[in-house]
Amino acid sequence: MPPRVNSRHEFCTAYTGYLGRRALTDRVPYRFVDLQDTIRHVVSQGDTWHSIAGRYYIKLAAGAQLWWAVADFQPEPVVDPTQALVPGVTVYVPSPRTVRERILNTVRRRFF
Repeated sequence: MPPRVNSRHEFCTAYTGYLGRRALTDRVPYRFVDLQDTIRHVVSQGDTWHSIAGRYYIKLAAGAQLWWAVADFQPEPVVDPTQALVPGVTVYVPSPRTVRERILNTVRRRFF
């Protein structure tokens, strides 16, 4: 089954291992780039990666499902996105334009 549209797994390749199990290759995340339109979001109590993505990507299809793009975009890679965000900390959110043109770019997808 192919990955869903806008899934972080679109950048992986499926393969069958020597035991016949289906698996995915490692995914290379889109890392932080300090762009002019990068959004700086100060974390509030109760914020999650999903809620931040939903807030800024409301006009994009399934915006809250793009939480992984926000988590990948941090200067220090987010290893465990289930850990609670600390209020007062600034997280960097790629602009909707960056998500469309760079992160979800079909040309980039071909290389992963």
